[in-house]
Amino acid sequence: MQMSAHFTLAEMTVSARAKRLGIDNTPPPEIIARLKIVAAQMELVRERLGGKPITITSCYRSPALNAATPNSAKNSAHTQGWAVDFVCPGFGTPLQVADWLARSAISFDQLIHEHGVWVHISFDPRRRGELLTIDAKGNREGLHEARS
Repeated sequence: MQMSAHFTLAEMTVSARAKRLGIDNTPPPEIIARLKIVAAQMELVRERLGGKPITITSCYRSPALNAATPNSAKNSAHTQGWAVDFVCPGFGTPLQVADWLARSAISFDQLIHEHGVWVHISFDPRRRGELLTIDAKGNREGLHEARS
């Protein structure tokens, strides 16, 4: 199912972990409606990144999948369909992507540079504009190089 011009439901629910563990990651209808909103926001992200292709590494996580995901917050925005983990190698490193988006007009709840490997963006309606870095040393405010 096409959710927007460049994003499909399959991309937004893909999970190697779910497949490996035999966990059903099919979202209910109310989450599918939310994922369409998130896909529209990701179109804006893609536009801000010069139209470069985005690879989603995690978006929706069923409660069972979230529980099976190490270090995932119990109240993760992924379980509500609001969060997307992604990379955009054609634009730059995850830190460069996060930094660029932080300075753009994109409205977000959280923008997190995670482990130097991917960007997490949440479109939760609270739109707190939080900037965080998560790495081997823990969580800290702001966007920083990942520490090992």
